[in-house]
Amino acid sequence: MFKSLFGWLAAALMASAAQAQVPPFPASFKTQEIAVNDTRLHVRVGGKGPAVTLIHGYGETGDMWALMAADLMKDHTVVVPDLRGMGLSAHPAGGFDKKNQAADIAQVLDALKIDKTDLVTHDIGNMVGFAFAARYRDRVGRFVLIDAPVPGVGPWEEILKNPLLWHFRFGGPDMERLVAGRERIYLDRFWNEFSANPKNFDEASRRHYAKLYARPGAMHSGFAQFAAFDQDAVDNKAFLAEKGKLTVPVMAIGGEKSFGPTMAVVMRAAADNVTEGVIPGSGHWIMEENPQATVKMVRGFLGAAN
Repeated sequence: MFKSLFGWLAAALMASAAQAQVPPFPASFKTQEIAVNDTRLHVRVGGKGPAVTLIHGYGETGDMWALMAADLMKDHTVVVPDLRGMGLSAHPAGGFDKKNQAADIAQVLDALKIDKTDLVTHDIGNMVGFAFAARYRDRVGRFVLIDAPVPGVGPWEEILKNPLLWHFRFGGPDMERLVAGRERIYLDRFWNEFSANPKNFDEASRRHYAKLYARPGAMHSGFAQFAAFDQDAVDNKAFLAEKGKLTVPVMAIGGEKSFGPTMAVVMRAAADNVTEGVIPGSGHWIMEENPQATVKMVRGFLGAAN
């Protein structure tokens, strides 16, 4: 009897795990495929009010922002793209420098008839967001960057010396062959090593993102994001030399067990008005590790008076 009961319980738990999924966006969100800049971006849009654009990074897609979007949509129009070559967006041959991807975002906003937006960005999203804020200065209200450096800004060269960041130089045809069919193994390394506790990046999320990164062309596009960093550094230095530091209010957030207060150090080299934030108990994957504190901090900053 007990044996059959335990067997039933184990099967039920396995079925429950199989049905688990990443948090969904609210049902009122609409998805669009928007043609921009010689490619196509998959974009989610919901809510009503002043615009805020949420930009994801590597190892995830725009799906990471579901809980943030559900909160901000109460009083914002929330725009959530998958970056060029990532998630459900198209996989073009090139154009992965962040200056060009800033144009992708600008054209998404144009298509949605949005003139000005706040930005909330994470990981490589920080780099695209910075290029957007530097290139289209009159289109940004407030800017939140979360837990990743910006090429060419502040202590960039010192950050590059960190052995954990070897993947910045990992890419090319042979590397693509090495990870083909092994995308989950490769990505687990990021989710494990950059988490305060790897268990907080749950199995459902790992399966979800590994499947997306196993799509044809996805890993090539991901490696191309990193391969563009040298050009991104050149472009960012040129932005700052030509136009000076950003003047919009900036919040630089680090995970306590990751970049922490170093995020503010980075951004004070490129922005005049920087607020420091640290997410307690979190590593790099802030929306998996401590989403409640992250949403609260972001909402507080976006709602603050200039």
